[in-house]
Amino acid sequence: MSAEISYGKAKIPLYRVYARPLANITPIPESSFTGRSNTLMAAEIDVEVFGNNFLPAYTAGDNRNVVATDTMKNFVLRQALAFDGSTLEGYVQFLGRELLATYDVMQALRVSGRELPFVPAHVPAGGGGSFAASDVLYRRSHDDYALAALDFARSNGGVEVTAHQCGRIGLQLLKVTGSSFTKFARDTYTTLPERADRPLFITLDVHWRYADVADLVGVETGRYVPPEQVRDLVQTVFHEFVSESIQHLVHEMGQRLLQRFPQLAEVSFAAQNHTPDPLATSDADPKVKVYSSPFPAFGLIKLKLDRSDERG
Repeated sequence: MSAEISYGKAKIPLYRVYARPLANITPIPESSFTGRSNTLMAAEIDVEVFGNNFLPAYTAGDNRNVVATDTMKNFVLRQALAFDGSTLEGYVQFLGRELLATYDVMQALRVSGRELPFVPAHVPAGGGGSFAASDVLYRRSHDDYALAALDFARSNGGVEVTAHQCGRIGLQLLKVTGSSFTKFARDTYTTLPERADRPLFITLDVHWRYADVADLVGVETGRYVPPEQVRDLVQTVFHEFVSESIQHLVHEMGQRLLQRFPQLAEVSFAAQNHTPDPLATSDADPKVKVYSSPFPAFGLIKLKLDRSDERG
């Protein structure tokens, strides 16, 4: 009998204030993002431990090679104070290396971080005087967020990053024109009409991997790819590009990302089609229409682009 096992701690909430500011960001035409103050860095952290040395905890109740998940939680929170970097990716890498350096019984692990997005909140001038500046007052955003996940293993007496993935998750994009879906396969089951110009509403997750994992924390060299720039680039392409389908659209987004960021080895997308259905059109002006949410079963479109063909 074989077994695949892991254990860990999920959704550890972390709020670090006055971290190192993020600077030295290489600008791109599609984004105004060039850095942030990092007065507040908020995230949820997951730690998952892999190996076979703690199998006796399952088979015999022997916990000698098990690090309590409450201990993991305390470690994650305390190490946030020692972290001297400026990105979620940097903290995830720092945390993984520190965990393996501290706990010999951990053979391999995965550390993931999900940004808890807060945005600066602005108060009117003279609005009570409780807050002096917008960079100390924040409001919670429930929209898209950054993601970083790294796998670690012991190698030649040290620690190796064996896999990684970064992302911008939960984008919601809607435009009222500039999208079509026509000339698709039809048969007796097809009821969808062709739509030459339609509103388009999608939710979108974007993931990417670096060719060199060192660039994942390459802020000082200008090789780091900020999730904010990825978000802005994707939004720009969504606005500018007149697409014949969502497949057509995400391919254009992928091409642009690989063009702007040559340090990336791969980009991938998962998009859901939430495009509303037309209900009524104005007799006086055909441009004026009313739409409603579609039937609750959504089209799912995926794409992965990597540079393997370019490398030969």
